[in-house]
Amino acid sequence: MAENRLDGKVIGIALDGTGYGTDGNIWGGEVLLADYSGFERVAHFAYVRMPGGAAAIQEPWRMAVSYLAHHFGDAFLDLPIPFVAQLDRRRVEVLLRMIERGVNSPLTSSCGRLFDAVAVLAGIRQRVTYEAQAAIELEMAIESSDDDTGYPLGLVSDGAGWLIDTRPLFEALTHDLQNGCTAGTISRRFHNGLIDVFVRLAGLLRERTGLSRVCLSGGTFQNAYLLEHLCARLGRNGFEVFSHQEVPTGDGGLSLGQALVAAHCGK
Repeated sequence: MAENRLDGKVIGIALDGTGYGTDGNIWGGEVLLADYSGFERVAHFAYVRMPGGAAAIQEPWRMAVSYLAHHFGDAFLDLPIPFVAQLDRRRVEVLLRMIERGVNSPLTSSCGRLFDAVAVLAGIRQRVTYEAQAAIELEMAIESSDDDTGYPLGLVSDGAGWLIDTRPLFEALTHDLQNGCTAGTISRRFHNGLIDVFVRLAGLLRERTGLSRVCLSGGTFQNAYLLEHLCARLGRNGFEVFSHQEVPTGDGGLSLGQALVAAHCGK
């Protein structure tokens, strides 16, 4: 908003790896109604556990286990997919106990951690040596195709807004893995599914509020495929879309936003 000199309320899509939320959980996959005086959180990815806390960032295989256990319970260990076949069952049992008891396993709605889990399952990598490595390599793996099919994501109303349910995504993804789908196809379908759900949410919010300006921010939007295709889809659906051109989409943009909010509030 600041970079594009916008006033008034907008629909904000904020996708990142780690952000401290107002409820004490780790955010990073949020849709907001916002202006300089405040925001309303109207949609977000349903929470999952982050086993090991920061260790789950360095070892994204932990997030793959967390998502699979969240959606399928212990039955995920019987899935005939390469990731499960390669697991060290003793380490997994420790992780599952951590998740069950909430020990060093904060809740997160992070889009970055979702990218990590999908990258692991697609066979991209299980550990990283620099920030967002798994997500970057997942984007680079996309196979070009005229097929714009995306993995489904559910929208569950919670009264005030929506939870983005990832279970349909993981059901479709594990089905593709069982059928030998390539990492490139999985990556394309994952990205397209994200684009689909955020276009749907923008449409629902326009119906509710009349707003048609959408601002995109957060480190996940360094992903060129996601940014370009989401902007194009929103534009075709009659939205005016704003993204970063000069200010960094990650912490730099966050700092500018905090300064503008503080100035507006007179603090």
